[in-house]
Formats: sequence, structure tokens, C-alpha cells
Amino acid sequence: MDNLDYGIIGNCRSAALISKTGSIDWCCLPEFDSSSVFAKLLDEEIGGSFGFIVDESYRIDQSYIEHTALLRTSFSDGENAFEVYDFMPRYHKVSGGYHSPPEIVRYIKLVSGRPKFRVHYDPKLEYALGATETYVKHNFLASLTHAVKFDTVFLYTSFNKNAVVEGREIEITEDGYFLMGYNEKILMPNTEKIYLEMERTKVYWLNWSNNTPTYKKYNAEISRSAITLKLLSYDKTGAVLAAATTSLPETIGEVRNWDYRFCWIRDASMVVKVVSELGHKNVARRYLQFIIDLIPDKDEKLQIMYGINKEKILTEETLDHLSGYKGSKPVRVGNAAYIQRQNDIYGILMDVIYEQLVQFNTDIENGEEIWTITKGIVWIVEKHWQEADKGIWEFRSEDRHFTFSKVLCWTAIDRAIKVAKIFNKHHKIAKWKPLRDTIWQDIYENAWNEEVGAFTQSYGSKHLDASVLLMESYGYIDAKHEKFVRTVEAIERELSNDGLLYRYKNEDDFGLPSSSFTVCTFWFVNSLFKIGQEEKAMEYFDRLLGYSNHLGLFSEDIDFKSKRLLGNFPQAYSHLALIECAINFSNKNSEEKILESMRE
Repeated sequence: MDNLDYGIIGNCRSAALISKTGSIDWCCLPEFDSSSVFAKLLDEEIGGSFGFIVDESYRIDQSYIEHTALLRTSFSDGENAFEVYDFMPRYHKVSGGYHSPPEIVRYIKLVSGRPKFRVHYDPKLEYALGATETYVKHNFLASLTHAVKFDTVFLYTSFNKNAVVEGREIEITEDGYFLMGYNEKILMPNTEKIYLEMERTKVYWLNWSNNTPTYKKYNAEISRSAITLKLLSYDKTGAVLAAATTSLPETIGEVRNWDYRFCWIRDASMVVKVVSELGHKNVARRYLQFIIDLIPDKDEKLQIMYGINKEKILTEETLDHLSGYKGSKPVRVGNAAYIQRQNDIYGILMDVIYEQLVQFNTDIENGEEIWTITKGIVWIVEKHWQEADKGIWEFRSEDRHFTFSKVLCWTAIDRAIKVAKIFNKHHKIAKWKPLRDTIWQDIYENAWNEEVGAFTQSYGSKHLDASVLLMESYGYIDAKHEKFVRTVEAIERELSNDGLLYRYKNEDDFGLPSSSFTVCTFWFVNSLFKIGQEEKAMEYFDRLLGYSNHLGLFSEDIDFKSKRLLGNFPQAYSHLALIECAINFSNKNSEEKILESMRE
């Protein structure tokens, strides 16, 4: 498989990736960041997978059931046909809360004839660190390992268990199922009950999607991206993951391979901002509570990232026994970036807090705690804004005065002033305004490079950086301001490669990147649109949408030459930026139609 041709299923507790031929090649249970049960994605030989083998006469197609997270893979040889519906159960319980057990359901629907398949069921628990043995029991298959630590999974099925485990041919004569769970079931499943689970889960997603507004353009893309962002949210704590995977490389065969199954404050805050704009306010509420829970002490500095269960220490290790995606080693679990200092996170967090106060207004809970956090953030920014940091791209070398970090320090104070207005704290407004003005002036004087004709990556640098495109989004500068327009034009000249953007071109700790960071191209499209180059922006956007996989999903990176998807997958950052662009285009389209009808 040359591309990341995978679909994601999940239930806001964990997720699984399923290939376009219906093989589960990545799944961690019981939670997103648990050790893997299937990791063929990271080692084709020993990783483990769960798929169906059919003869070559079968054609295989795959699509989502519209507006849901249920994935349908169809197998047909013209006469004999069946469909596999993959999902992880999620729906409202009568007693309150959600039914979202750590299990995958594969409902097999007989469509026509007497199709045949073999099952390839090969779980490899604990990242395949030791042997996993599978045993046929009376009611289920039990797979267990105790090489590193004891772990088990259970498979229930309506098909012959011995035939499944031995990979013998099975003829489908009626609908059936596979249910693979982390826990042994108390009540035995059957095909009828599994069908009901599927329908309940489908209704949950249809209801959830129904809250997403409909737009004039790009409706399907917005809906799919919104569902993907929801699948990357962790119900229990409100955390939002950067992606569902670890160690998918930014470039094949290189070492930029990181574990993204964590909550980056920056990514998650942007996700929450977009998802709540789409009307999904519970995601925003839970995430705000996640942040409040993380800041117990008034002077405690915020980390750039946390574990999804609020862990603060994310020790990075390598799994040397796994060969890596397409041979790209090392495979890492944990992420050492948690110790870095990135001054932009305070601005991003304040922006989200302000947005939520505007949207929820008086029904916001924790108003007093939010005001305490606001004052704490101002105090930290005032003390540290003049210091260098690692920046948005997490350079592992020396600290610099990154423009993006400074702009977000300005944003932190600007939004704190706006929050103070909401809470009628006028004495704070008077106190904070001079600080906001000082930071604004500092950026205006030091980030601009007259020789380059643009705001650059860091103070005194000649290097361009896609992140400075967000100066306008955060309200630091107007889109029509000459210096912003010149910056967008300079970035197009220097960082665009066949319509895809480099994050930056200066060598970092690992040399010049050979793939485009997907979110940067979306930012660029948005900026072109804002400065008035709307037709060109639309052209770039439509071309970029064509680089998604067969299900409309994006990873972190796109290879400049081959246009294949690279990096961790699916990437929250990429999908939230897609939504922002699509809404801008759609709103513009609506405005034009209103003006046209008025003229008529």
C-alpha cells in the first residue's frame, strides 16, 4: 500500500485504522494511548492485523455511511457479494452518559450469492514485544501474552471459531459478526444484538452530525472533517489528540517519527475553537475543564502537551523490535517534547477561553476559575514574553525569538483584556493595555525584514515561515495591511512548491524537509483568500482536497513529488484548517448570492 489508504473508526475512547481492503492494521486498547493490539502499520511482518482474504475475482470498495463514523467495505465478484460494517460502539445510555466499550465490531452483511472468505486474525498484544497465543474457548477466542506483561483480548463471532483461527475458507450464508473486545463479555452477543449495536451507533453519529450546520459549498468535506475531529477527542477527560498514531514518518526512511497520541494544548485549542463554531459545544466545555484541572497552582507554567489522562511526564522510548512504517525507524512511544518551552500556548489558550465566553456568555461554568487562569496567564506572559523559546515547530536546537510565539504572547494579553471586559474588571484593562501595546510594537519593529519584504520566522532572521500567516487570523494585523500582503506574496514565492507549502526552508535539527506540512497549505490558502486573491485560493484549495485519501482523510504531511500522504494519521490540525478554509469559501459564496439577489 503506497498511500495512507485507511479509514478511522472510534468511539472517543480509542480508535482503529482499517485499510481499503478491510484489514485492521492499527488499534490500541483499551484506550488511544494503550499498547497496540494490531500494529501491522508499523511492522508488516510481526505487527499483527485482522482482515479478510478473498480470491482475486472480488472487487473491493470502501466508503463511510454518510454523516457517520461507520465504515463500509464491500466485496463483490459480480455474483457473490458481502459487506463489512466496521465501528466501535458509541451511543447514549438510558442511565446517562455513553456506552463506549473498548471493542471493535465487524458486522458482516450478506448481499448476494454465497460469497466465501478466509479470516486472518492475528492479534499481537503489547506492541508485539513477545508472543501472543490464541486459544479456542467454548464461547470465544482468547488471545493472551505474558512476555512483557500480562494482557488479553477476546473475539466473539457467529462464524466457526476453529475455521477463523485456522484461516480456513468460510461460506457466508447469512449475516454474521465479529466482536473483538478488551474485556470478556458478561452477556453473550448474537447477530441480532450486534445489529442493534450498529443501528444505535449509526443513530448516535447521525444525531451528532445533524448539529453541524450545512454550508453552500464543501458540505461533505466539512462533515467528514468534523467527524474525524470528534473521533480524536477523548470523552473521559476532554483531551483532544493530535492524531491516532505514533511514528508514521514525515519522510519515508528518515527519523522524524513521533508519537502523536497526546494532547497538545495548541492543536487541541484550535480544534475546540473550530468544533464549537460548528455547534458542538460539549467538546469545548469538556476541554476547558481539562485545562482547568491541569492548572492547580497559580504560578504553574503550562506544558505544551499532556497525556490524555492528564499525565505530565511523557517519557519517550523507542521500540527497536519494530521495523517502522515502510522501514522508517525508530518507532517511538512517549514524546520528549513535553519538556520544551513554547510561549505561544498561552495566547492560544486565552483565545479559546475568550471564544467560549463569547459563545456561552452567562451559562459558562467555572467563571471564577477562568478569571484566575486569565490573571495567571497574564502574569506568566508579562514575565516571559521577552524570552526565546522552541517555537511552534519544536526545534530541538537553540531557542530563538520566534515571530509566531511573540504574536501569540500579544494575543494572550489582547484576549485577557477582552475577558476582563466581559467580567467588568476595568482596573485590569487599564493595567494590561500598555503591555499589549509594547508587545505589538516589539513585533512590528523586530519581526519585519525590509530586505526580504516580509515578517520572518524569528527576530533578525531572513527565513520565511508559514506560521506567520496566522498573524492575521489572531487579529494582530489586518489582511489588507501592506506588510501582511507582502508577507503572503513572499511566502508564495519562497515556500510554495507545486501548490504545497514548506513550513520553512532553513535547515532544522534533521535537515531540509522533503514533505509539506498539510496545515501550512491550508493556512496559505486562507491567507490568499483574505488578501483578495480568491480565485487563486479556491484553485489551490480544490487541488489540495484532491490529495486526501479515498475517504477524504488527511495526515500531517504530503510528499512534494508523489503527493502521497505522510506523517501521523488522521491529523486533527489538517482537518480543522480544512474546515476553516471551506467555511470561508462557503460564506463568501453565500454573501455573493445575497448581493446578486438584491441587485436583481
